[in-house]
Amino acid sequence: MSERVLRYVDELDSADLPAYLYDLSALRAHAAEVRAALPQRVELYYAAKANPDSAVLTALRDTVDGYEVSSGGELTHVRTTVPDAPLAFGGPGKAPDEIATALRLGVRRWHVESEHELRQLAATATTTADDPVDILLRVNLPMDGGVLDSVALAMGGRPTPFGLDPARVPECLRLLASPEFGRLRLRGIHAHLASGLSAAEHLAVVERVVAWTADLAAQHGIRLDEVNVGGGMAVDYDDPTQRFDWVAYGAGLGRLLDSRPDLTLRIEPGRAMTTYCGWYVSEVLDVKHSHGEDFAVIRGGTHHLRTPATRGHSQPFVVCPVQNWPHAWDRPTITATRVTISGQLCTPKDVLAYQAPVAALRAGDRIAFAMAGAYAWNISHHDFLMHPYPTFHHLDDVDL
Repeated sequence: MSERVLRYVDELDSADLPAYLYDLSALRAHAAEVRAALPQRVELYYAAKANPDSAVLTALRDTVDGYEVSSGGELTHVRTTVPDAPLAFGGPGKAPDEIATALRLGVRRWHVESEHELRQLAATATTTADDPVDILLRVNLPMDGGVLDSVALAMGGRPTPFGLDPARVPECLRLLASPEFGRLRLRGIHAHLASGLSAAEHLAVVERVVAWTADLAAQHGIRLDEVNVGGGMAVDYDDPTQRFDWVAYGAGLGRLLDSRPDLTLRIEPGRAMTTYCGWYVSEVLDVKHSHGEDFAVIRGGTHHLRTPATRGHSQPFVVCPVQNWPHAWDRPTITATRVTISGQLCTPKDVLAYQAPVAALRAGDRIAFAMAGAYAWNISHHDFLMHPYPTFHHLDDVDL
């Protein structure tokens, strides 16, 4: 935790807790490092599903080439927040009204997931789109060599609802060659197969997808000059200092592009872009000992920060001691122990960190959970037990 973030946490009014704090300056710096590591012919889109906070979206605008959205709600929100930004519309279930809205709002990059979706898009584009609609076919490619065997989350390489089975791609190509699909323009292949990949693993996936796309183009005598490999860059919640190796990844992409001068690659990281800029800050309501183990109960919980419950990990945190204790009785305290940190929900699953080491922890202290800038508030079950929502704060150099 930087000194300025720590200072901000200390100065938060207790009435503002729990609170989300987004360090926009740190976000811009990280995004700039990512962009600098990538070759020029790699387009960088931000997957808005990771964190659609308006200030976060705006902070990224000068660095990213565009935004990937996966619903009509995301589409409208992102278009309103960054109205000039290019958008790509993905997701496995696009409703007819969402397709019509996206075309009306000028979305010209589509990740098509099925023949049925392709037909719906063509039929709607005939009446609502004036310009060609560029599409990528999302294909659920098989992966050899066990690259996807141990990933945190797999969206391809096995039976899933995402994308086209490779056997259905020829039928899509046949449809696209017919006159009624003339408003659609096939540009390439999309294959987001997994999350939690290291730089070396991700490069292996990219090489496989690029080779498969080249073979498909040669087999059918067509031009496919774009490949989108989505996101999925690994984030290590057990050790926040371990970051995805963007420099090695960019160098590997550069070598691949050197051999394919007409190819444009696109990536769509979400978690790996914003997770490090966010903190979830709360206070310890109680400390107790139960059947040989220590527990701390905080204000808030997984209904605000669902990430650790979803992924089954302990969220990294920093204890921020608070000296003031307003009560006449002794302050509940634990020292030199391991503590399970839970929230206010009436379920044993409301755990943010399990048996985590602490030097000291007292009722009234504050806890700042790190790596809360992605898939945190926006995926949480906000209204369970109807606790108050957290407050939101944006720390920026221009405000200092």
